[in-house]
Amino acid sequence: MSLPVNDAKTLDAVFMALADPTRRAILSMLLEDDMAVTDVADPFPISLAAISKHLSILAEAGLISQEKRGRVKWCKLEPDAMRAASVWMQAFGQFEPLNLDAFERFLASELGIPTDGD
Repeated sequence: MSLPVNDAKTLDAVFMALADPTRRAILSMLLEDDMAVTDVADPFPISLAAISKHLSILAEAGLISQEKRGRVKWCKLEPDAMRAASVWMQAFGQFEPLNLDAFERFLASELGIPTDGD
């Protein structure tokens, strides 16, 4: 499956943004409602500047938008931005689903860990 250059760049930006757990947590928070940047930063043990950098990466990937309302900057989830990533991932749906139980048994046997059935 070959993507046009612009689509590939968009896909790269989305996956790069999603690769960081802090950014995924921010997106989860924004699922609930729009939030002020300071409210986004509140639960994280990192600086406001670091949160702003994460928000910039999410905005560059098109996953969020930011809008200034008065003196407060608000963040809004842009769910349509994940469409390209979703379409790309769905293309792999033709493969057999992974049997996680069998995989877990295999790993346990390789590591010598007893399973429930042992």
